[in-house]
Amino acid sequence: MGKNVVEKIDDQVKIQTILVSVSDKSGLESFIPGLLELNPKILILSTGGTYGKIKEILGKKADTCLKQVSDYTGQPETQGGLVKTLDFKIYLGLLTETYNDDHQEDLKRTSALAIDMVVVNLYPFSETISKQGVSVEDARGNIDIGGPTMIRASAKNFIRVASVVDPLSYPLILENLKANNGSLSLGDRFGLAQKAFEHTADYDRTISSYLGSKLINDVNSCYKPGE
Repeated sequence: MGKNVVEKIDDQVKIQTILVSVSDKSGLESFIPGLLELNPKILILSTGGTYGKIKEILGKKADTCLKQVSDYTGQPETQGGLVKTLDFKIYLGLLTETYNDDHQEDLKRTSALAIDMVVVNLYPFSETISKQGVSVEDARGNIDIGGPTMIRASAKNFIRVASVVDPLSYPLILENLKANNGSLSLGDRFGLAQKAFEHTADYDRTISSYLGSKLINDVNSCYKPGE
């Protein structure tokens, strides 16, 4: 069998390290404390406004369980948040498999952590293009890159990682974690992966339809010619 063919997995995976980066922050005020109640040793990696929101929710507790992605990776966010999560340590943590010795060596070599859950939802592209007078440049700026990449990586690795894209899923996830001593089953993770890929497919379809409806004149009208 090839090195990338998995033959052994765990049905139950304990949620210990989480990456949270959301545009829609609804539900975090109950979801994040709920996760910590089930496992006080959880580490939460987060970015930008999401980090600030979680810090506000947790208060002093944030000092022991919350870390900025930039502090974890050693790479500061770029100006304007253009690049925040596209980092080797993040994707190693998302894609590694438990029973692959090479993967485990890579984690040790880079001091990276296996990430067990990703909580991500995307820049509001649909909401942006529905506004009156929105330009192609406004729309272009709201095409999320890091979010879909994290969702796809975590959903691909459903054999170990939970990919959470919908705040409406939070209560059921907490219920399942409580029933399984802080772990999620393969069935839970596979169901979340199905939902995650549908989410990114819808997102890409919306972008494709929008760009497909525009003419080059619509694009040219947004920009001044360069020198």
